[in-house]
Amino acid sequence: MLICVIFVTLSLPKQARFRFEYEKGKVWMQKDLYSPYSFSIQKTSDEIEKDRDDILKTVLPIYQKDDQVIDNELDGFNSEFETKWRSSGIAENKKENYYLVGSSILKDIYKRGLMSPVKKYQRYGENYNFSLIQNNLASQLNTTDALYISNAQRLIKEKISRNGEIENKEWLTQLVSSHLSPNYLYDAELTEKLEENALSSLSLTRGMVQKGELIVGNGTMVNSSIYQKLESLRTAYEEDAKVSGNSQLILLGQFLLSGLIITLLIIFLYLFRKDIYVDNRQLALILLVITGMLVTLSWAIRIKVPSVYYIPFCIVPIIIRILFDTRLALNIHLLVVLIAGFFVPNSFEFAFLQISAGMVAIYSIKNLIKREQFLTSALLILLNYFIAFLGISLIRDGSFGDIEWLNFLPFVFSVLLSLLAYPLIYAFERMFGITSDVTLMELTNTNSKLLRDLAFKAPGTFQHSLQVANLAEAAIFKIGGNTLLVRAGALYHDIGKTVNPHFFIENQNRGNNPHDSISYEQSAQIIIQHVNKGVEIARKNNIPEMLIDFIRTHHGNTRVDYFYQSFLKNFPEKFVDENIFRYPGPIPFSKETAVLMLADSVEAASRSLKDPDAISISALVERIIDYKLDQGQLTNSNITLKDIETIKLIFKTMLMGIYHVRIDYELDVV
Repeated sequence: MLICVIFVTLSLPKQARFRFEYEKGKVWMQKDLYSPYSFSIQKTSDEIEKDRDDILKTVLPIYQKDDQVIDNELDGFNSEFETKWRSSGIAENKKENYYLVGSSILKDIYKRGLMSPVKKYQRYGENYNFSLIQNNLASQLNTTDALYISNAQRLIKEKISRNGEIENKEWLTQLVSSHLSPNYLYDAELTEKLEENALSSLSLTRGMVQKGELIVGNGTMVNSSIYQKLESLRTAYEEDAKVSGNSQLILLGQFLLSGLIITLLIIFLYLFRKDIYVDNRQLALILLVITGMLVTLSWAIRIKVPSVYYIPFCIVPIIIRILFDTRLALNIHLLVVLIAGFFVPNSFEFAFLQISAGMVAIYSIKNLIKREQFLTSALLILLNYFIAFLGISLIRDGSFGDIEWLNFLPFVFSVLLSLLAYPLIYAFERMFGITSDVTLMELTNTNSKLLRDLAFKAPGTFQHSLQVANLAEAAIFKIGGNTLLVRAGALYHDIGKTVNPHFFIENQNRGNNPHDSISYEQSAQIIIQHVNKGVEIARKNNIPEMLIDFIRTHHGNTRVDYFYQSFLKNFPEKFVDENIFRYPGPIPFSKETAVLMLADSVEAASRSLKDPDAISISALVERIIDYKLDQGQLTNSNITLKDIETIKLIFKTMLMGIYHVRIDYELDVV
């Protein structure tokens, strides 16, 4: 606890908290607010952007005139003209005329100026003004005074086509056009320096609020002007607090808040989840998740993430719900959001969005039975965010047209990040030895190695386990409990029978009973040993301890009565050690383990019914469950008499369905 509180406290941003909460478009419900000191009114981002654009419009892009380009291209034209003339097929007496026309056009183009446009200066039109530097002298021109490459090519084609003395116009046009290179060169470095110098004079404020001046009165609507004054006051207050505030007292305040929240969590665990409270592994996992989320928030604030809604707060309740339970997940989510609310803008709006989204996340995976529920949960969280975002925007702006839909993108990103809960759950399971519903789903797959071995080596036991799983799952669903856990426990509870499968009646062929050749004590020990063998096999195959509990408790500390009574009947004169015929236990200690014990006993006993009917099945269920009660096997499980009556009803109904019994509705058998 202490390490968690210290770590969270040290990671949180150390700045004083502005005491007022406000939103644009809402009424100021607090007392009149007067300025405690003079401060400048900050411009809005839109105002700053507009001023920036206005300043940049006054800075003309710089072009340098390069005369070397003209000389190089004219020399290139001369050389290429001589080379290509020999193969042109044009009469020799026309050579001089062709040359003069081509070189004259090139000189005219370069005299006017040839340039390439810069896209960012064409945002207000194709043409723009620029400064041309030639011999360290600058002159202001427009792009209409010079030529682009495309315009120069059209000009060449037009001039040559109008010249009647040029017969092979296409040849000369291609030759001249191939020697076009800009001689007005854009100087990006010099232009950027001029822009930076101009922007350095940009003012981020407009006007002043004097000390003692009324900023907003009680009952006044917070319009755009007042909102900007409040924002400016908040910034000035926090900046002033950095200089004059006592950082150690801020640290103390954060320590007290973090300590209070963690203490409330520990009290909750002590009162309602003592099993977690006394388990350092589980407690460490919970504190790690809380610390991780708050450190992530702090990191996002420090690097100035555009919106805190990029952070996937819903990942916390998802992880806690999958690894623990719904009530704990909601409690922890509320505590995390409460701490985070002290360090984010618009705390109430933030808390509303995150608490409602967390509740949706928890409710949507209350009973996790399919992997696609993660995707469904993500879509429902996104829908919740959208409805809340739309509602808050309408309250604030009162118009659909003024809603800034781009502000919803952080929520989409946050929901996508919340899907990281799936691999994180796997990592936490491995690190802390906790079993989630996702793992239980994988373990209930009958194609898993252990269950395939059980089906192959002990097919009768495998069918028995399937029937027990169906009975136990139906019962626990009705009385309340973890259906996935009890189903997994039922499938593995008799895994120890794979060691000596033929010693158990459900796997025996008719007329072949190996117990006939050994003593009653040996038979009892072989039967009892399937519990210990099951525990060994399960641990060897990394089956979670919570499922091993079902193996250990499904017979409690009852006797193997058949062999015990047989021993007493055949050897009445001998002393008998009852412990030889008794399972080692422990007795069931939860609803799930208790229901499995009852389902196991009832299903096994029902196989001995020769002519099952409604009356015999009802009597069997009553007798078996009452016997377990009399033996004190349910003493440690949190199961009520009402639950037991419900379980009896479900077992009777399902067994009648299994044995295709026609119910006589005149008999009150169920």
